[in-house]
Amino acid sequence: MTAIFKKELWTYFGNWSAWVIIAAFSLIGTLFLFFFENDSNIFDIGTATLQSYFVLVPWLLMFVIPALSMKSLAEERQGGTLQWLFSQPVHISEIVTAKFLAVWFVGILCLLPSLVYLYTVYVLGVPQGNLDMGATMGSYFGLIILVAAFSAVGILASALSQNQIMAYLLGVFMCFILYFGIEQLASYKLLGGADYILSQVGFYQHFLGFTRGLIDLRDICYFLLVIAICLFLSKVFVEKNK
Repeated sequence: MTAIFKKELWTYFGNWSAWVIIAAFSLIGTLFLFFFENDSNIFDIGTATLQSYFVLVPWLLMFVIPALSMKSLAEERQGGTLQWLFSQPVHISEIVTAKFLAVWFVGILCLLPSLVYLYTVYVLGVPQGNLDMGATMGSYFGLIILVAAFSAVGILASALSQNQIMAYLLGVFMCFILYFGIEQLASYKLLGGADYILSQVGFYQHFLGFTRGLIDLRDICYFLLVIAICLFLSKVFVEKNK
């Protein structure tokens, strides 16, 4: 599994794809936070906080994580190398897990440049350091878990698809539905008391607690359950190609 993990990382960083994605992710975040006139611009808000960044990032991750995960299994199947992996002394669950960890690792690296934003907001605060570190650290913790959940969903989309384009489109669609679609549907209050239950199925409400600085064990268990289900289903679908 370690060898597959290293191979995946080399695939991302060896051809500059990971560097381009990280740079693009950081550039878009910078433009929205400091230059574009919008509700996320820190100068327009006039408050020393990164909460607008934590609202923006999940939307960026919906497109970035599927781009990282789309080739994980779909490319192996399309190129015929998946059968070669089956012949190696490694379990299918280890193959899926290694690819998931590689996507998750690169996804976390996308967040590292935002520490520059954190330092900037910390310095610009009046007085300096006037920043809710509890909510900020909780939000970062939530983003790391959210990246893991999106990565697992992306791996599942790749396992279901025959080519990378289909894997990307399916991954974006699934991430959108799980993060925003279910929450939006629940907000229409069409199901009465079941609307609350429906909202708890999606990612949004569970991630929202982290942005408030609340690290709830129930939210952590929810995301771990989603990750486990997605990886298990990925393993099942990969086994069908064996």
